[in-house]
Amino acid sequence: MLNSSVRLRGTHYTLAYLRRTMNTLARYHAANLPELMEKITRNGIGMDDYLNRFWESESQTNYPPYNLVHVNNHESRLEVALAGFKKDEVKVYTEFGKLFVEGIKEDKETDAEYRHRGLAQRSFKRSWTLSEDCEVRQVVFADGLLSVELGKVIPDHHARKDYLTVD
Repeated sequence: MLNSSVRLRGTHYTLAYLRRTMNTLARYHAANLPELMEKITRNGIGMDDYLNRFWESESQTNYPPYNLVHVNNHESRLEVALAGFKKDEVKVYTEFGKLFVEGIKEDKETDAEYRHRGLAQRSFKRSWTLSEDCEVRQVVFADGLLSVELGKVIPDHHARKDYLTVD
């Protein structure tokens, strides 16, 4: 039998209250996003820096193409396709909580006449925002693929410790 009320953590909420709450949240869409963000920044303590980094990021292009692979709960891998780049033309570094991948290609003037030029041979600078508990563990560049291993820093008091094991 359905009841017209819901019990949540010992507090009695009616369905009418839940509907009002959901309707309030549902009214925020792309048109009222600034109003929602104003409420979040006004009521969110310590989120100013995070939200500023999120909204003030420079516009990104789709070049170079990349994959972000979720390995497990505390490891990820960023794969960036850099066909035509040599190892000495690529820089990978972190600064102010961001991971930067930069490719520097010098413009070479050739006398060749291209009928189609589909391989991008341009310089780029791409960035990704890292969370505070994320670190770069390994960077490998091989066969035109840049692979950046990212890991979550787990404090000792949160890490798994086995005290009794079966031999």
